[in-house]
Amino acid sequence: MPAPWSTDMIWWHVYPLGFTGAERSLADAGQDPVPRLAQLEEWLDYAVTLGANGLLLGPIFRSATHGYDTLDHFQIDPRLGTTDTFSHLVAACRSKGIRVALDGVFNHVSRDNEIVRRAIAGGPDSPEGRWITWVDGYPRYFEGHESLVELNLAEPAVIRHVISVVSHWTDMGADAWRFDAAYAPGPDAWRPITEAITFLHPGTWMLGEVIHGDYADFVKRSGMHTVTQYELWKAIWSSIATKNFWELAHSLSRHKAMLEQFVPYTFVGNHDTTRIASQFDDQRHLEHVVALLALLPGIPSVYSGDEQAFTGVKTESFFGDDAIRPQFPAHPYDLLPFGRSVYDLHQRLLGLRRRHRWLWTATVTTRELENEFVVIELAGGDGERIDLALNICDQPHPLPQGTVLEASDPLAPAVPPHGWAVVEP
Repeated sequence: MPAPWSTDMIWWHVYPLGFTGAERSLADAGQDPVPRLAQLEEWLDYAVTLGANGLLLGPIFRSATHGYDTLDHFQIDPRLGTTDTFSHLVAACRSKGIRVALDGVFNHVSRDNEIVRRAIAGGPDSPEGRWITWVDGYPRYFEGHESLVELNLAEPAVIRHVISVVSHWTDMGADAWRFDAAYAPGPDAWRPITEAITFLHPGTWMLGEVIHGDYADFVKRSGMHTVTQYELWKAIWSSIATKNFWELAHSLSRHKAMLEQFVPYTFVGNHDTTRIASQFDDQRHLEHVVALLALLPGIPSVYSGDEQAFTGVKTESFFGDDAIRPQFPAHPYDLLPFGRSVYDLHQRLLGLRRRHRWLWTATVTTRELENEFVVIELAGGDGERIDLALNICDQPHPLPQGTVLEASDPLAPAVPPHGWAVVEP
């Protein structure tokens, strides 16, 4: 069972190397560590005011370039600081009631990692060689990236290594872990790891990155507490962009079934996807997206910058992630004012979620379903209920009966064109 605190979380997701303006590669950095992680301490009040109570950090361990090509799991990347920098950030989070999640990249490492160098020197049949996976006598690259060599998570020595890394940083203050590319080795590979972590560190929350497949089965077999709900992510922006709420309704019926087994991790953007604001020509649709993220059952995460309507398109090219992983100013008050209204909307609707804590595990049902209009009923176990009405057409639509808690236009007698309303029947 997951820790009770996990289903009361709203995560603010940060990609530290980009956020803090670190050099593109470790080779470009100077000899001395630079405590850039400390910059995040200036943003903690901003995150709390937004409505978050968790900081989900992208890779922070020593890596060759983007963080997902790890060189040493036991060192903080010197472009971000030192262990002391990390400890100070954790202490600052603790002082504000913020939990910390780390990105565990264990499916693959940099080809320059000493693990890989020893494995190649020893060969496939050596004890060192069994640390990595092989294809026809050659190291296997993760999804064709020659800079990333896959670890062999079936090897007991690798399993012990992963457990020791997680234990080390959990002892240093991590509350939770995101396991990158968890889908690649499959759910069964993670079982001995999650069981050991649960035994050694009860209460540690574990999230697996899974894109396709049977999410509930993955959770059951892996021992993780939840997985990334990519299916709902896609349905949210796609149903609005194509004016087809039937797609959203189908995804929500599957989401409802998942909630009977586990509480999914929900999001509308992350470090690997085109910014949600760049998915639409009509920026009014951002309001519908924020309402869905804030109110649908699950464990929501806001990717830093989405709450400011940052734009950016991911491309399949060298440096194709740069646009979605930008540097932020040193302080929140240095942000340009253009995204303030979207931030305020996040604050309003996440605040509504906080006042209705049953929403994390609510039962979701779609009603009044049309191509461009839908009413989503959210019900709690003790008779609680609110309805979310979304209108993406050019004509007003009658409001559901009840008291309007929040709306794009609280004075309108109906849901206005491209508007929304939250109603308590």
